[in-house]
Amino acid sequence: MARNRIKNGELSEEVQEEMSDELEEKVEETQNFLRSVFSSNPLSTYLVTRNLPFIAFVALLGLVYISNRHLAENTVRRIDRLGKDVKELGWDYKSLHAELMKLTTQTEIAKRADTLGLTERTEPPIKIDLVKKDK
Repeated sequence: MARNRIKNGELSEEVQEEMSDELEEKVEETQNFLRSVFSSNPLSTYLVTRNLPFIAFVALLGLVYISNRHLAENTVRRIDRLGKDVKELGWDYKSLHAELMKLTTQTEIAKRADTLGLTERTEPPIKIDLVKKDK
């Protein structure tokens, strides 16, 4: 397995100089790029104005992306809240349904009717026949 000698050991002066030279070159390239973009040179002004529609388009895409993300998160929150409401309403329905089933049993109805002074009928109903007389 190869070991990293540079990381674990001390660097020689040549390696240090080489690394500092590379770093200076990168810094100089970055500074040159920034100077060329922000200079008042007609060529750089032309490049900026030529690319302005593209920059505006990228900014618009960024705004659309941010707003889409915001709307998606709000929709997810609303779905979660509605799911909780549905669960709660389901529990209410089940408890009310069970209570109604208990209250509509024959014994519960008889108990409530007894408080009103009504009694349960013990004999079966009778049928009354009407005889029509011819005129």
